[in-house]
Amino acid sequence: MAESSFVCLQEIGSLVISNEEIIRFSVDSYHGFRYLSIRRYLQTDGFSGATRDGVTLTPEILHALTPRILALDNEVKNNHAGSLGKFAKRPGICIVAEVGLFKGKLGLGLRQDEANARNTGKKLWISLEFLPAIKELFKKSCERFTDIISDDF
Repeated sequence: MAESSFVCLQEIGSLVISNEEIIRFSVDSYHGFRYLSIRRYLQTDGFSGATRDGVTLTPEILHALTPRILALDNEVKNNHAGSLGKFAKRPGICIVAEVGLFKGKLGLGLRQDEANARNTGKKLWISLEFLPAIKELFKKSCERFTDIISDDF
């Protein structure tokens, strides 16, 4: 079996959505590139592990997006649907961040868009009812990500 070049460097933290659902923030490495991974995990009778719901953010995207998330009002009703920004990841690929409605609730949406592709499937939506915890995880990610990147491996 071939070796994977994926390495989890450090767990940042988790956001418990329900008894069956967790969103994990971690600093990962893939083929030598380091990034922040935000991924949904499930623990049910039929399945346990990572889902397809998730995105990866480069250090530049993380540091540009975090202040915009921190600027959101902790009182959910004071926030409005709208764009938080579109961030270049690689040529032809970007991360789109927005506050949007899903099933009548406001949430933070992160998705990866590719030129000439309809849907990459790389996306994540988190209800703004968890906004204080989301803000804390993004702050910790910026701090820890910078620390890990400065380490010499």
